[in-house]
Amino acid sequence: MYAIIETGGKQYKVEKGAEFDVELLSGKKEGDAIKFEKVLMLSNKGAIEVGTPYVKDAHVDAKIVSIGKDKKVTTFKFKRKTNYHRTIGHRQIYTRVKIESIQP
Repeated sequence: MYAIIETGGKQYKVEKGAEFDVELLSGKKEGDAIKFEKVLMLSNKGAIEVGTPYVKDAHVDAKIVSIGKDKKVTTFKFKRKTNYHRTIGHRQIYTRVKIESIQP
């Protein structure tokens, strides 16, 4: 059984026991239980149910494992002949979640 959920403007294919990183879920701490209610598609033993846009009464229960920062991304701007260059770094904050159950 798997589901496709939407969170943080992105879509994720999830299964029970899977761990993955999502955009920062503000106001949550490690160990908190969360519920993803935006289920776009649900597959159960070959039977596929597609929502319009979401599957009614379906949700995915998860638990927050950790909150951390991703690898640094470096951006470099440069304009020739004008002695202009600039380096910018960014580290995206993410929340690692573990799927506990999928409820159709």
